[in-house]
Amino acid sequence: MKHVTATLINLYHICKRELWLHSNEIRMEHTSDTVTEGKLIGENTYADRPAKYTELQLDGVKIDYYDAQNKVVHEIKKSDKMEAAHEAQVKYYLYKLKQLGVEGATGILGVPTLRHTAHIVLTDEDVIDIQRWEADILEIISREEMPGVINKPVCKRCSYFEFCYC
Repeated sequence: MKHVTATLINLYHICKRELWLHSNEIRMEHTSDTVTEGKLIGENTYADRPAKYTELQLDGVKIDYYDAQNKVVHEIKKSDKMEAAHEAQVKYYLYKLKQLGVEGATGILGVPTLRHTAHIVLTDEDVIDIQRWEADILEIISREEMPGVINKPVCKRCSYFEFCYC
């Protein structure tokens, strides 16, 4: 049985086709310079984070940097172009922590290239939204056929571009 992950939450807010492909083990990220650049930024910008914070793996999510003492999830992104998707991913982390009994956790979404930081909290409204996202995602990934292309500007830099348009 497939389950929802934080990556699928992020993709749900960007492209349902990529969501379906990713959940069905069709991965193209290894061919993407954009993905590689994002990983390098995450690994090199805050070099002291691995020593200061804990990596958590819980029920479908992997939180790279969690400050257990202050209950803060730290997430690093390359740009703010997909900020709603990035925020949704952090809120999903907070939701999963709350499900496990961690109350009052918050998130920090950092975009080092822009020197931008956003503070993320989980509201009761967010919990309702997340439950709807999970249901939608499970419905999408269980389909026999993948969703159609979205044909948006974001597609040009997507690691699936050639798969979708050639």
